Amino acid sequence: MPYASNDDVQLYYEMDGDAEQAVVFLGDLGYGAWQWGWQYPAVAGQYTTVVIDLRGTGKSDSPAGPYTISTFVDDLISVLSDAEITSTHLVGAGLGGMVGLAATRMHARVTSLTTIGTAPAATARKRNVDSNLEMLWAPPSDREALAESVETAVSSSFYDRHPDVVDRIVEWRVDEDASRPAWESQLAAIREFDVADLLYEITVPTLVVHGMSDAVWSPTAGEQLASELPRGEWAPVENAGHLVHIEASKIVNDILIGFLNEH
Repeated sequence: MPYASNDDVQLYYEMDGDAEQAVVFLGDLGYGAWQWGWQYPAVAGQYTTVVIDLRGTGKSDSPAGPYTISTFVDDLISVLSDAEITSTHLVGAGLGGMVGLAATRMHARVTSLTTIGTAPAATARKRNVDSNLEMLWAPPSDREALAESVETAVSSSFYDRHPDVVDRIVEWRVDEDASRPAWESQLAAIREFDVADLLYEITVPTLVVHGMSDAVWSPTAGEQLASELPRGEWAPVENAGHLVHIEASKIVNDILIGFLNEH
């Protein structure tokens, strides 16, 4: 089980394959690596795949916060160095997309970037950001609350049609999701995130995937992100919520693999 170290913080990651090109997955606020269970097998084989437990989740350490986006970027670079990856395609959801945007600005290791359910800034809508993101939180020990929070992160039709998937997600969340202190430490990084005026500096190809029923980050924010990036590609997915890569996994995987193969 590989761990990378950023100062005294141990960061767990899983890596599969020995392909020349790598894809690294960065998760959303509070969620463990379970969230990439739909993309990981689709990408593995053709690419070396890496899934990181962000600090505060899964098997990574949960040091006292608050955290910053820059800290998460440093964690990412520590993992890439430990895994001996010199360049990578980044795929990030929510918080992970924000980390990806910052990392792409700051480092030349990123070949392409895919964001999923990500906004270019939280600071412009501080009044709403906490209440919207609070919908994602539930105590890992409370299965009923976890199921309710999944309901807010997907479309109502998906929740009603796939109770078996919801049950599996709940069990994974019990094992891997952040505690409340760690969740709030991650939230602090989101609250201060803002690259809206710096998007012109991100010149790698960037795929912006967004569920058009996302109740956490408005699709308008995703569309803005895509339109203002020099090489942004807008990929809206109809009738899907914040966890678009889960509930519309086949559509998202097809879009993602096509984008990766192109670049």
